[in-house]
Amino acid sequence: MKHWFTQLVGLLLTFGACLPALAQESYFNVPESDVAEKHKLTIQQQFNIQDFYRSLTTIDYGLGKDWEIGANLLNLDYYPQTHSFQRNDSTTENAYSPLLLLNAQKIFKLGHQFHIGLGGQAGFNLTPHQGQHRFVHYVYANLNRSFHDDHYKLTAGLYNGHVRYLGGNQVVGFQAGFDAGIFYQKLHILGDWISGQHDVGQLGLGLEIYLTKSLPLALGWQRNNQDGSSGLIVQLTYSPE
Repeated sequence: MKHWFTQLVGLLLTFGACLPALAQESYFNVPESDVAEKHKLTIQQQFNIQDFYRSLTTIDYGLGKDWEIGANLLNLDYYPQTHSFQRNDSTTENAYSPLLLLNAQKIFKLGHQFHIGLGGQAGFNLTPHQGQHRFVHYVYANLNRSFHDDHYKLTAGLYNGHVRYLGGNQVVGFQAGFDAGIFYQKLHILGDWISGQHDVGQLGLGLEIYLTKSLPLALGWQRNNQDGSSGLIVQLTYSPE
């Protein structure tokens, strides 16, 4: 246990130092490429509801100078038919689960409300059979544009993901997202799309209701590109001002 955890920390510290890495606060699945404020935590919890329940948890900490680092617990899957949590560490036809990752992000401001977000998250499957921990990663580059004092946001970019992270054989693709503050910090429309015929490739659309300015609740629908399966999204984000 200590051996693989030490490997994970060492590897991802090196990864974070070498890459201008991944923002984790997302529209639904596509990173918004905004960073946490200096010395503050941003927490995002998402549940996907289909014939099984999937939990995705992200915590990020702002370092200042447009940097953040964090951790992810992804693909924690509960199957009500068997009343059990299930794991995958044997087939790449589906994404490995669950995954424990570290992430980091750096953004570069370009002026005229444009900025670039470069990023990545990486780690291992958390509960392998026979101690077989497998490395996974997801990296991207996004171009972002905000309008009317961040009331509206657009994101478009490219990604590269390991087959064990994506659950398929495509490793490079396109991603895009938007946030429209119809009633700013009260009611927003969110949407995003990740290309590719794999578990991560999907369309998401929904509404975000601000319970407080620091605590928006998003409710949405998503459809997988590969098989057309659909489900509900419930997402709660804590982002202190």
